[in-house]
Amino acid sequence: MANLLSQWKNGLSRTSRIAFGQIASLLGTSEINDETWSDLEALLVQADLGLETTSSILDSLKRVARTDGLIHANELYLALRQELRARLDVPPFLDFNHHPSVILIVGVNGSGKTTTIAKLASRFRSDGKKILLGAADTFRAAAVDQLQVWGDRLEVDVITGAPESDPAAVAFNAVQTGTARGVDIILIDTAGRLHTRFNLMEELKKVYRVVGKSCPGAPHEVWLVLDATTGQNALQQARSFKEAVNVTGVILSKLDSSARGGMVFAVQRELGLPILFAGLGERLEDLQPFDPNAFVDGILSNN
Repeated sequence: MANLLSQWKNGLSRTSRIAFGQIASLLGTSEINDETWSDLEALLVQADLGLETTSSILDSLKRVARTDGLIHANELYLALRQELRARLDVPPFLDFNHHPSVILIVGVNGSGKTTTIAKLASRFRSDGKKILLGAADTFRAAAVDQLQVWGDRLEVDVITGAPESDPAAVAFNAVQTGTARGVDIILIDTAGRLHTRFNLMEELKKVYRVVGKSCPGAPHEVWLVLDATTGQNALQQARSFKEAVNVTGVILSKLDSSARGGMVFAVQRELGLPILFAGLGERLEDLQPFDPNAFVDGILSNN
């Protein structure tokens, strides 16, 4: 447990140091006044919580200050921690009760989808699950090669297609093959696409529909990989993917490389999607199930 908590603290060190590091200085022993609220608002916005989330948090803290009769700024610290924690949901339990359970992985170019799939495959395989990967990013030979390398390393089969072949056909084949082989989980990689490109999003919708035809009820999960270093810019991406393919959960990649971890609160508030996993480093074991308590402790660890 201590190692896991240390992993979260280390993975969130940039966000803690750069984004939240000044909060301790602000919430000193001075009395709470208008300047306190103004400065706290500026720090939360700089931490990439977003204007709406920041305003909501400040409104809640002001109510607590009035109700509990808080006078000194340092009394706000515990209230802030409790408020941040209350805004994060515990992710749902992943039971994978479909056989096979088909998971479509989506996201924009460079978000870290393929590496995240490898980390998921490693985690699920260590849980005793039989895994199959589908390389439906057929427009980038490097993506297929990368997934194949990971498959070889993890001893997990990868279903591929010819270069520039129909990605929906590859996804269909992956589901059919996985069903025939009796695998537990099929993870399907998709081409990274800009959420503003209509034709590419329509193609993704086709993959989604075809997967459904290959297995009733599939895909059972659609997980969106968001690059945490993009901060608030990730929100519009998420909205577009959610509308296109019914995203069921979010995976935050590159959280260890980001000072914008505060965007987690905006994702939770504005999208209503559970955050399932967080990337805290480059190693396979650095993809961890999202832990709201560890996250809040991690971002406030320098305070």
